[in-house]
Parts: sequence; structure tokens; C-alpha cells
Amino acid sequence: MAVDRDHVLRSAAALLTRKSTATMDEVAKAAGISRATLHRQFAGRDALVRALEALGIAECEAALEAARPEEGSAGDAVRRLVAGIEPHAPLLAFLYSENQLFEGEERNEGWTRIDDRVAALFRRGQASGEFRIDLTPAWLTEALYGLLASAAWAVAEGSVAPKDFTHMVVELLLGGARRPDTAPQRKEP
Repeated sequence: MAVDRDHVLRSAAALLTRKSTATMDEVAKAAGISRATLHRQFAGRDALVRALEALGIAECEAALEAARPEEGSAGDAVRRLVAGIEPHAPLLAFLYSENQLFEGEERNEGWTRIDDRVAALFRRGQASGEFRIDLTPAWLTEALYGLLASAAWAVAEGSVAPKDFTHMVVELLLGGARRPDTAPQRKEP
């Protein structure tokens, strides 16, 4: 019987998002396969995490493409990007906490491509006057990643409703990133 690699990766991502210390036995069980079958696909945890990284990069790049970050207002592009990443946020939250992915010289080029495109979106927002210029695009990019991961964890633990994910991430990020003179005015009751 052929093993559905995508199913195994998504099962592993779902488990590791909830329990980052899960063993390979637990990953195999979550995927409905034996440990031996899992090891034929992934030689160990590092290989599994690297495969999850590749999946996360592919999903982020697809979300970026679909968000069309070069079109419309930068704020609207951020909204589209967060909404596009939302279905993949649990995997990204797990990857965000995997320090081994970001140490040393072995950093995957895919993360650099994603960082560059997201930072370009924030630079575009600064150039158009939408976003503050005292916050660097690199910082705004990291803030976005942190909010995505935090929201994914909050949804997973049940302290945030899934339907509120995009709204909460976008409003908190853009509320801090907007230039004060472009922030929407609050209406008094």
C-alpha cells in the first residue's frame, strides 16, 4: 500500500502543533501508519521537521501569490495575506518555534524569499503613507509572524474563536503599523 506523504505530513503537523514534543511513535499513530513506515518516509525527527518546513514554505508562498501583495492598498494586501495564511497557521506556529530551522547557515532560502516579499509589502505601505516609517519592514514582518503564531496557538487552546483569527491579527498589526494620521477615527456611541 502506498503511503500518502501529504496525509502523513498534515497529520504530523496537526499533532506537533498541539504537542511539539510528540515522539515519532505518536506521529506514526496520528497518521495511521506504523513507526517503520514513518521511518521509511522520514529517517528521523529532523527529516520530518525539514519536510514540514518545505510544506510550510510552499503554503506561505502560495498564500503570498493569492494575496497579490502588489495590488491595492497595502492594508488590504495584509488582510488578504493573513486570511490566506490562516488555514496553515497551526503548521507555521509549530515551525516558528522550531529553532533548529533558523540557526546557523543552513536557513532555507524559501524563508528568505517569503521575508523579502512580506517586507516589500510593508515598505510599499510606508512609501504610500499608510504605515509608520519608524518601524522597519523587517520588524513589521517579524511582528506579523509572531501574531500569526500566537493566534494559531490561541485558537488551538480554545481561548480564541477560529472565526476571529484574521480580524484579530490584522487589527492588532495594522493598528500599530498605521500612521497616526491615517488610522480610522473611532466613532463615539
